[in-house]
Amino acid sequence: MKLFTLGALDSEASDPDTFVGSARLTRMNGVTSSPPTNVYRVAFEAGARTNWHTHSGYQLLQVLEGVCRFQKAGESVREAAAGDLVAIAPEERHWHGASPDGPMTHIAINLDATTSWFDPVSDDDYAGG
Repeated sequence: MKLFTLGALDSEASDPDTFVGSARLTRMNGVTSSPPTNVYRVAFEAGARTNWHTHSGYQLLQVLEGVCRFQKAGESVREAAAGDLVAIAPEERHWHGASPDGPMTHIAINLDATTSWFDPVSDDDYAGG
């Protein structure tokens, strides 16, 4: 068994090259080796979001607090509440972040996945336009 104690882990500011707005990220890398699994706790400020991106494997988002706004390319913006789980298939171009009304925290579980980052999510895309 492994224990990842949140208080003992370092958190870092989100990378402005891959996020719009402010978020804090806590990494829990190497949770399992088969399949390789990395876990991230991400606390987004209101309106903050990732850039468009894809993963080579599955990603699961477990919303802990607030409302998670997310979108798959070509589809409408959707929202998930605290307790909800979002499953993102390999190679789905997408983004996720907080609603404009308040902060949001989720756990992102990346299963045998590397991330490819793309362009920032525009305010129009974020608003669902």
